[in-house]
Amino acid sequence: QERLVESGGGLVQAGGSLRLSCAANGRTFSNNTMGWFRQAPGKEREFVSGLSRISGNTGYAGFVEGRFTISRDNAKNTVYLQMNSLKPEDTAVYYCAAARGALISLSQYNYTLWGQGTQVTVSS
Repeated sequence: QERLVESGGGLVQAGGSLRLSCAANGRTFSNNTMGWFRQAPGKEREFVSGLSRISGNTGYAGFVEGRFTISRDNAKNTVYLQMNSLKPEDTAVYYCAAARGALISLSQYNYTLWGQGTQVTVSS
């Protein structure tokens, strides 16, 4: 059964860093584009970053502004989101997701498999 499991969230002060991990089983990781989304209370779920497993291309939302880096460890079937210079507005539940194909989609509706989410809280 395909599944995604996130970890690495927590409470951090503004300016701090966190690294989120998304572990996937082999079939999920091999031919999919992986994405990170986030959802703050009362707001829509929004795209944060994506990585095409096939092409290796990466993409980021504008608000990332060079602070986040998405990467992968093929041997561990894990995708990471390194988040630096965190701001209070980055506070949200962060989700890992997988979409079929090579293109990085900004739309959550193109992602067919989701993790359970991990809470990130940034204090001012």
